[in-house]
Amino acid sequence: MNIQTEQNVRRAAKPTFPPPQPPGLSPALARNIRTLQERRTQEERQASLQERVAEVITRFSGSMAFVYLHVVLFGFWILVNAGLLPLPRWDASFVILGTLASVEAIFLSTFVLISQNRMAAAADKRADLDLHISLLAEHEVTKLVAMVSAITDHLGIETEADDEVDELQQDVAPDAVLDEIERNGRS
Repeated sequence: MNIQTEQNVRRAAKPTFPPPQPPGLSPALARNIRTLQERRTQEERQASLQERVAEVITRFSGSMAFVYLHVVLFGFWILVNAGLLPLPRWDASFVILGTLASVEAIFLSTFVLISQNRMAAAADKRADLDLHISLLAEHEVTKLVAMVSAITDHLGIETEADDEVDELQQDVAPDAVLDEIERNGRS
């Protein structure tokens, strides 16, 4: 193939205009971000009605609006029942207020636990994904080390890393690593 034909083939293989990319992001990184956002949206859509209600209540109970609402309601309750406002008392001993606050605390803690369980399940999925990607990357790096080592051997090049190459070429056995971590954790 002559040089002119080769250049024409290269030009034909590339798009006339490169696809637009967000500034500072590679196409692979932008795709990964989009994929993770789509997955999170999908998981939110798959949440049961009960999980959604618990999430809304938890989100509201963790807001300053919730605090302000309680300051107003409890403040009013206390001022009236302490006799500081000229209105009839309905809970002079504050037993009803204490009971309501206790029941509210029981329900709020349950809603928070439901939300935390859901968040923990999502975190477990992300941790599994991180581990899987790390193991794949470790495997790929191990193969690259073996290939580069074979190239340097073939070319007769010696490096400072030659003493470590044999160790670096060994695949990591995740079950053996986990077993060792567990053994050391018990000590």
